Amino acid sequence: MESWNSSIHFCQWIGVTCGHKHPRVTKLKLRVLKLSGSLSPYIGNLSFLRELDLAGNSFYNQIPPEIGGLRRLEALDLTNNSISGEIPSNLSACSKLILVDMSNNQLPGEIPSLLGLFYWRTEKSPVFACAGNAISGIIPVTMFNLSNIRHFDIGINKIEGTLHSDLEINMPHVEFFSVWGNQISGQIPISIFNATYLNFLQLDKNRFTGNVPSLEKLDKLFNLALGGNHLGQRREGDLNFLCTLVNNTKLGFLNVGENNFGGEFPECISNFSSNLRGLGMGGNNIWGRIPDRIGNLINLEVLSVSINQLSGPIPFNIGRLQKLKQFSADNNFLSGTIPHTIGNLIELTELDLSFNNLQGSIPSGLGNCKNLILMDLSHNNLSGPIPPEILGLSSLSIILSLSSNSLTGELAVEVEKLKNLGQLDVSHNRLSGLLPNNLGSCVSIEKLLLEGNLFEGPIPSSFSSLRGLEALDLSDNNLSSGIPEFLVRFGALKYLNLSFNDFEGVIPNEGVYKNASATFVEGNSKLCGGIPKLHLSRCNSKTSANTSLN
Repeated sequence: MESWNSSIHFCQWIGVTCGHKHPRVTKLKLRVLKLSGSLSPYIGNLSFLRELDLAGNSFYNQIPPEIGGLRRLEALDLTNNSISGEIPSNLSACSKLILVDMSNNQLPGEIPSLLGLFYWRTEKSPVFACAGNAISGIIPVTMFNLSNIRHFDIGINKIEGTLHSDLEINMPHVEFFSVWGNQISGQIPISIFNATYLNFLQLDKNRFTGNVPSLEKLDKLFNLALGGNHLGQRREGDLNFLCTLVNNTKLGFLNVGENNFGGEFPECISNFSSNLRGLGMGGNNIWGRIPDRIGNLINLEVLSVSINQLSGPIPFNIGRLQKLKQFSADNNFLSGTIPHTIGNLIELTELDLSFNNLQGSIPSGLGNCKNLILMDLSHNNLSGPIPPEILGLSSLSIILSLSSNSLTGELAVEVEKLKNLGQLDVSHNRLSGLLPNNLGSCVSIEKLLLEGNLFEGPIPSSFSSLRGLEALDLSDNNLSSGIPEFLVRFGALKYLNLSFNDFEGVIPNEGVYKNASATFVEGNSKLCGGIPKLHLSRCNSKTSANTSLN
């Protein structure tokens, strides 16, 4: 703002626009300039101001009520600041306003009822948005009379009450309607599904109940978000409304997850537009099979059907979804083998099939999915060895969990490629052999869970490289030799379970070993020493002073 001085006329200051005929300020556009402080009440003196844009700064305190005196104001954008204090009720005096956006501030209180009485005496496309604040109370009835409104967004607040039953009649031109992330209850007004201009309808994460009516008239709908409510009756027919969307060629995202929807997985979903990119149905009471023709949705990027009662196999045609990035089907009753076609999903970043009844071996073709950051196949009936192609996926960075299966064989040397992995869990299988020395290459690991297997031999000295370990569980194996001394130096280590092995020698009494609530060593009859709370025998003079690993 170096230009804001008397050396040049204020109409030439950066961010200031004046009228053509008179040197009066008409626009003040100061977006994302790292400005802070309170909004000056003197802004009310700019009586010719038509646009005030202060978005993306650090203004705080209240909106000065003097703004209500700007009778020519058409656009007010205060998004992404830290403004507090209630919305001034006299803002309704700005009768020419067509855009009000106060999203992402700290505004408390209620929406003034008078706001619904002031604008939309215009043919332009009006906007009202105050999402991401702390606004409470109910939506004033007058706000539902904004007949020319195109964009209405009050999401992520603390608003209660219900939606007006004649919503579509009073907002016939609305294109973007969002009340997500509030505490609104009652049924979804049937009238909203007659608002034929709707592109975005976001009602998720509220307390809506009842059934969802036909969506047939919403042929322009791109995003429908109903997740996180109490919709449905946990019975057949709850999802019939989905089949009214089959003629919508624009639908891109559909989320009905975390509700009370019951009934069989609708076969009609396979007939949705191939433009569908996101389908969320998790957290319901849906049963039946995932349709074989789900592979018709060739542009699908997210498919979530977790936490339902789905049964039968994963469709072979899943391999046609070559743009799929996230596939979550955990906590169901899926059976059969994991189809080898899943290796065709080379864009996949997250795969969660845990807590099912899947059988057979892990497809080695998953090694083709070189964008995977998370893979969870735990709690199934999978058998055979862990394919080295899986252990060689260097992209894995969040978790690789294969626990609670019936996997056999040794950990392949390819495990050293998991250099970016945060958690490796192969616990409760039938894995055997020595712990691979090159596990020490996995330097990002925070949780290493190997318990409940048949591993034998010593703890590799290379584990001394795993300085970021927070949890290490080697319990219930056949491991032997000394206890690692180097773990004393692991400042992040908060959980160490070495119990029920065949370790021997002296237990250190520093670092994690001095915390009896974090260290578990029972079931190792040849151990001695340590802090008294571990209840181990004292080491005699014949016990080596250095039987532990350094």
